[in-house]
Amino acid sequence: MKRLLPLLLMFMPAAVFAQPGLDALSMTVNQDGTETYSLSIQVLILMTLMTFIPAGVLAMTSFARIVIVLALLRQALGTMSTPTNQIIVGLALFMTFFVMAPVFDRVYNESFSPYMNEELSSEDALMRAAQPFKRFMLDQVRETDLVLFTDMSGTVVNEETYEDVPFSVLVPAFLTSELKTAFQIGFMIFIPFLIIDLVVASVLMAMGMMMLSPLIISLPFKIMMFVLVDGWVLILGTLASSFYVA
Repeated sequence: MKRLLPLLLMFMPAAVFAQPGLDALSMTVNQDGTETYSLSIQVLILMTLMTFIPAGVLAMTSFARIVIVLALLRQALGTMSTPTNQIIVGLALFMTFFVMAPVFDRVYNESFSPYMNEELSSEDALMRAAQPFKRFMLDQVRETDLVLFTDMSGTVVNEETYEDVPFSVLVPAFLTSELKTAFQIGFMIFIPFLIIDLVVASVLMAMGMMMLSPLIISLPFKIMMFVLVDGWVLILGTLASSFYVA
């Protein structure tokens, strides 16, 4: 019986072993030539795109400027690891949600909601969702940085509005502008704390206490000054207002 089983399998038709195709993974060609993918493929594409959300938060929102300024503020205070990295990133993330709320509202109203109501295709919804982010980056980017990357890529765009600039050019130009702006704000933050460090170092030098680190003495004064002027409100308020365009 064991010897007959391989022989029977050899004479069985190949159709018996053919695996049926998955109906969930299919593509339909419409009469107008467009292609419609099954829901499973659309979900797969959506899950794949969601892996790029962290990169999008870093590259196309206000997150980069805010987190860099907060990190420079901690360094200017001289508090080493206080606030912790988790607190700084969490604060920067929620500040990003606050600043980007109008952009997210436009994406929801103009793209996500019509797509969920089956009023838009996935391609049209994606194109509409990109426009608010593009408008936000165009409002914040420096023209010199945008011209630099446009010239390097050889892209021909409308130099009056830059509405047709591709994301491959706009995103690096936007990030470059954000880095420059963040360091400019950080420089202004450093100045008062640097003055305190110089005054304390001069006093200790005059008193002959050269073995005592000026940072130990200046740290309480810097924290006290920062609290008295309500520094967190000033820093966060300035960061939030720096993104609004009149």
